[in-house]
Amino acid sequence: MSSAPSVGRPRSGARRLPTGTARDEILDAAAELFAERGYAATSTRMIAEMVGVRQASLYYHFKTKEQILAELLESTVRPSLEYAAELSGQGLGPAEALHALVVYDVGVLLGARWNVGILYALPEIATEPFARFRAEREQLRLAYRRLVAADRPGTSEVTGDLVFGLVESVIGMRRDLPSLPPRAELQSSVAAAALRLAGLG
Repeated sequence: MSSAPSVGRPRSGARRLPTGTARDEILDAAAELFAERGYAATSTRMIAEMVGVRQASLYYHFKTKEQILAELLESTVRPSLEYAAELSGQGLGPAEALHALVVYDVGVLLGARWNVGILYALPEIATEPFARFRAEREQLRLAYRRLVAADRPGTSEVTGDLVFGLVESVIGMRRDLPSLPPRAELQSSVAAAALRLAGLG
């Protein structure tokens, strides 16, 4: 008795995540396509083909392309937001806490397999499917403002926003530069620059 034919095309070894689920592989393939081809130019069919599954299988995990992008974007801010909450209970001074958050946040942005942060400026991000991402990113911005202004009443919110922008500048560096310094070196450099910008260095 012959076996049933495989579903979709065989998955590429380069795209298979060693311990990833089907959902993980869909997110990984979508991140690559969104980052390299663009969000509008990527269809759910293309994502399914890259993973090697039928579109119906993709829709089992994600109902829409917007849902895929929303989850990818949230993964770029939620770990840092949770880390900022942990820092608040550790009794660190403002400079130490800010340094720790910047190092961690830059690590998240650089550590992602694909540079999804370049999609922050998409006009679609202003729509309802991305409301949670926008809210979480704003919470992270406010965490930077609080750290910059801690023990320094009257500090302009703009300074905190500048530090936040400095951290996110690594997204553009990752896109534009042919090579980056080692991750730890870049994390340290951005954190030192953030402290100077905040007047805490």
